[in-house]
Amino acid sequence: VARVRLTNGLEVTAYIPGEGHSLQEHSVVLVRGGRVKDLPGVRYHIVRGTLDSTGVEGRSQRRSKYGGKRNV
Repeated sequence: VARVRLTNGLEVTAYIPGEGHSLQEHSVVLVRGGRVKDLPGVRYHIVRGTLDSTGVEGRSQRRSKYGGKRNV
């Protein structure tokens, strides 16, 4: 979970899907809608594999949802 300041000035709480991440305080991320049922107040998801958020490493299935590269 991360606090994100949007370009319109709003500050929202966004969920980071997948296992592990490399996001830091001033990372630039792409945010999409979609709430997390278990976490009150979390109404946004961070899109993995775009801008400063890397894809999930070692993922072979459902890669498009987690920004994973194809395993050869």
